[in-house]
Amino acid sequence: MTRADADMQACAEMIRHGSLSFHAASKLLPGNVRQPALALYAFCRLADDAVDLQAEKAAAVLQLQDRLDRVYEGRPRDAAPDRAFADVVERFDMPRALPDALLEGLAWDAMGRRYATLSDVIGYSARVAAAVGAMMCVLMRVRDPDALARACDLGVAMQLTNIARDVGEDALERRLYLPTDWLDEAGLTPEAFFADPRPTKAIRQMTRRLVMEANRLYYRSEAGIAALPRACRPGIFAARHIYAGIGGQVQRAGYDSITTRAHTSKPQKIGWLMLSAMQAGVTTVMPRSAVLYARPLDEVRFLVDAAADRLPVWARQDGLIDVMARLAATDRERREALIEGRSRAT
Repeated sequence: MTRADADMQACAEMIRHGSLSFHAASKLLPGNVRQPALALYAFCRLADDAVDLQAEKAAAVLQLQDRLDRVYEGRPRDAAPDRAFADVVERFDMPRALPDALLEGLAWDAMGRRYATLSDVIGYSARVAAAVGAMMCVLMRVRDPDALARACDLGVAMQLTNIARDVGEDALERRLYLPTDWLDEAGLTPEAFFADPRPTKAIRQMTRRLVMEANRLYYRSEAGIAALPRACRPGIFAARHIYAGIGGQVQRAGYDSITTRAHTSKPQKIGWLMLSAMQAGVTTVMPRSAVLYARPLDEVRFLVDAAADRLPVWARQDGLIDVMARLAATDRERREALIEGRSRAT
């Protein structure tokens, strides 16, 4: 077995254990897309876990920036996901602005950022999820702006579904992705919610609003799937149905994501895989929907421009540079405080 084969096998194992929904959907992708997609998702999974599972989140994001720099310099860290992703970057000419957007979203997580409006939540979702959708299009050799816009719709929908599913879990970690404007309207503060997270009518209504917005975007995304290479359509339809199925489970629980956590069963996934294969076949004989040409969400336009190679070079890293500078300052202040505290103790 070559090292490249071993790296790919390691990436597949990471996804098999870390992302059951994508692992199931990826089985319907053709091999020439599935292999690089596994490498992409493994690197994204590594990045997400590096921040989620670390106490020193600012330092973790700064380390991720170094890893990404090394990938794009052609000297990846000696780890399977890094080497495999570096190969993907080179073979597919992956625009740096796309993984940078993901990194910016993770930096927002490390800063404990909260979001005032639904648009702000969608802006976060654009970075941590729609950026991955745009990168998947690049792997399929699709750079058409309309298809990219619909791929971003799908990514945002998936992330809104994740947020709706994880309201209670996030509250236990003092994370909040519900728009704070919605809490204000209900007479709640984040601190009060964290102190006593309960599936009140108000919280369930907020969860419902997220699921309904996700469903709207799932339907919009379908028009873009027909613009993808024929062999890729079943796998992307599968991702759409499996994640929407999670939202369906949230709905069946009365939008209570605090005392229960939605999950889908293996038989359900098999059913959605079969539906996706049938639906992909229908797209080969049906005319394209006019929805394909809908304007991209304002919050994802920069991703569409980057993947379509229309984003000016000077504009590609401005937001990330600012966020990373603030993270570095925060990390430096924390370290200085620790050193000062130790000095006083001695």
